[in-house]
Amino acid sequence: MKIDLSKYALFTDKKVEYGDLLDEQGYCNLNHLLHTEHKKYLLREFKLSGPDRKLEFKIQHKAYRKGIAGKPCVLDEKNGLMICEFVEGEHKHKLDRKEIRKIASLLQHLHQITIRTKPINLKHSFTSRSIEVKKAFKTISKFKLDHVVCHNDLNPKNILFSHMIKLIDWEYATINDRYFDLASLCVEFEFNKREEKSFLQAYFNEKVKVDKEKLDAYKVIYKTLCTQWFEKNEKDS
Repeated sequence: MKIDLSKYALFTDKKVEYGDLLDEQGYCNLNHLLHTEHKKYLLREFKLSGPDRKLEFKIQHKAYRKGIAGKPCVLDEKNGLMICEFVEGEHKHKLDRKEIRKIASLLQHLHQITIRTKPINLKHSFTSRSIEVKKAFKTISKFKLDHVVCHNDLNPKNILFSHMIKLIDWEYATINDRYFDLASLCVEFEFNKREEKSFLQAYFNEKVKVDKEKLDAYKVIYKTLCTQWFEKNEKDS
């Protein structure tokens, strides 16, 4: 269904054309490409009612100011949509050493964002907890939580590589332990020991001791959450 875009100040005195639906469609949104004379935009129709869209918009705007996200322009909760500047780039599933260091730098910038909201309670995200997951949470409890703004969905479809690296789809972004984002990238890009060491050294600037046991526990939690999420969406579709 096409939306009347003329009511948004963003498009005052601009001719806007709908492009095709993007080939890469996510589970959370229906993504339309919009064209004006000089710029492309992405219109995202929300398919899920759960995420806090005001928080998403606020975090994405702060990330845009850090240079790691497209500019969010319109949030229309009544009509269930958000419009952002379109981000060009390609998805990658394997990173070279230079790209690993670049994505570590991006994560540093992301985790420097400040916002006032309650941290996520990951235990509440599980419908059930296996012995392995319970063990992972027990391991994490031995460490101090290191809360920062996390993207929380750093799979390759949400990372675009061009002359810069930018993140998209911020609906799950909120306060979490930084090790959750670190673990998710290690899992998604299947870093070997050498690549993981390079990534962590770049992120921590070789000055901070990495809590490897904590990282491995968050890997378990991330993998299990992904499996649970995909199973739920397949069941609901």
